[in-house]
Amino acid sequence: MSIKVINIDTPTLGDRSYLAHDGKSAVVVDPQRDIDRVEKILNDQGLTLETVVETHMHNDYVSGGLVLAKEYGAKYVVSELDSVNFERLSVSDTQVIPVGSFAIKALHTPGHTFTHMSYELIDEKENAQAVFTGGSMLHGSTGRPDLLGWDHARELAGLQHSSANRLANLLEDQVNIYPTHGFGSFCAATATSGDSSTIGDEKKINPALLLDQETFVVQTLAGLDVFPGYYKHMGPANHEGPGPIDLSELKRMSTSEILKSISQGAWVVDVRNRNSWATGHIPGSVSFGVDGSMATYLGWMFPYEKELILVSDKADEVATAQRELVRIGIDRPSGSFVDKLEKFETLNQTRMVTFQDVAKVIGNPGIVILDVRRNSEREASHIDNSLHIPLHELTSRVNELPKDAEIWVHCAGAYRAAAAMGIIENTGRTPVLINESYESCLTVAGLNIVSGHKDESPSEVSTR
Repeated sequence: MSIKVINIDTPTLGDRSYLAHDGKSAVVVDPQRDIDRVEKILNDQGLTLETVVETHMHNDYVSGGLVLAKEYGAKYVVSELDSVNFERLSVSDTQVIPVGSFAIKALHTPGHTFTHMSYELIDEKENAQAVFTGGSMLHGSTGRPDLLGWDHARELAGLQHSSANRLANLLEDQVNIYPTHGFGSFCAATATSGDSSTIGDEKKINPALLLDQETFVVQTLAGLDVFPGYYKHMGPANHEGPGPIDLSELKRMSTSEILKSISQGAWVVDVRNRNSWATGHIPGSVSFGVDGSMATYLGWMFPYEKELILVSDKADEVATAQRELVRIGIDRPSGSFVDKLEKFETLNQTRMVTFQDVAKVIGNPGIVILDVRRNSEREASHIDNSLHIPLHELTSRVNELPKDAEIWVHCAGAYRAAAAMGIIENTGRTPVLINESYESCLTVAGLNIVSGHKDESPSEVSTR
C-alpha cells in the first residue's frame, strides 16, 4: 500500500505541516497550534492518528503537537536531546518508530538547532520514500543557524552543512524532501526555490551541497537578515508544553470601551484591508490587515504585555485574526469591535498616493519619503534621498521623523507601509501611504533609484 503525504500550509508564516498515511494509520509532522485543520483530514479520510513528531522546538510558531497527541492518544515524538517539561517519546539518531504499515526513522540533523531531527519516511519494504527535514535542508536552501543567538551561529552553520550532506549521502536521489520552513518563513537562511524537491534536485541547486563547508558558513552568515522579535517567545512556550487554544468569539466592546482602552495604552488593531483603514479608522488604531502576513508583522511589533483589541466590520476577519495570533502565542485578545466604524463620532483618514505622485514632490522640504523595508531590501535598491527606518524599528525610532513635514511611506508591497501609518499618526505626525508596489517605482521618470550599501556596526550584526 502506498504512503500518501498531505501538505498543511500556513502561508502567512511561511510554514508547512504534513500528514502522512497508508489509508488507515497516520503520522503528523510539525503541526501548527490550530489543530482543527489536522482533525478535519483525519475525520474526512477515516484515519487513525498514531504518531505526532516534532523536527525541533520551533522558534517561529507555537506547536499544536502536544495537544494533538493527547487528544488522540498518539505517541508524541521529540528528540531525546530536547529538555522539555512534558511527557514525550524520546527518540535518538537512527531510531525507527512504526506507524501502521510504514515507519519513520529519526536522523539527527543539527544546524537550525543543536537538537534538530529529520524523519525518514520508510515504506513496508523498508525503502525511503521521503524525508521530513524541518529546518534542516530546505528547497534550495537551509534553515537559518542564528536563532539561538549569534554566539552559536558559526558552529550551527557548520553543522547545517554537515547535516545537509549527511541527508544527501544517505538517501537516494528520488527521495522527496518535505521541509517545514522555506515558503516565505524567516527561518530560511536564504531564499528558497520551488514548491517541491527531491534529494537529486537539491544536489544541483542547494548551496550546502555545492560549496565547501567554510565557504558555505561565510556566505550563510553574511546573508542573514533580521528575524521577527516575537521569536523570543516561541522557544520557551514550546519547551514548556503549549496547552489548547480557544477560538470562540471574543467579547464585543462598545465604542466608549475601545476609546478608553486606547487612552490606557492598548493596541487597537484594525484587521481590515489597508484601503478600508485609510478611508476611515479609529484614532489611535493601527493597520494589520488579515489579507497579508498579519501574525508575522504584528507579532514582530506588538509588546506581548500590552492589551490587544481587534477591530473590523466583518466577524470573519476578526476570527481569522484570532487564528493567526494563537499560532504565535497571543491566545485571547481582550476584546473586539465588529460593526460599522461610523459608530465612532470621529474617524481619521489617511491620504493615499502613487509613485508618480512621489516623483512630483521629490525635493520638497515639506515632504519626507520613508522606506520601511528591511536592510537587505534597502541594499538592493532604494529611492535616492529617502529616509530608511525598518518597520520593526519604527516604534523606537519614530522621533527621528520631523514633526513639521508630511511622511510619505512605502515598503515592498504597501502592507508594511500601511502598518507604519498608525504608528506615525499616533505621534501627531502626518503620514501619507504610498499605496503601490515598490517595483512600480523603478520605471517612474523623475525618481532616482540607487543601489544600497551595507553599513552595519559589529553590535548591529551581533543582534540581527
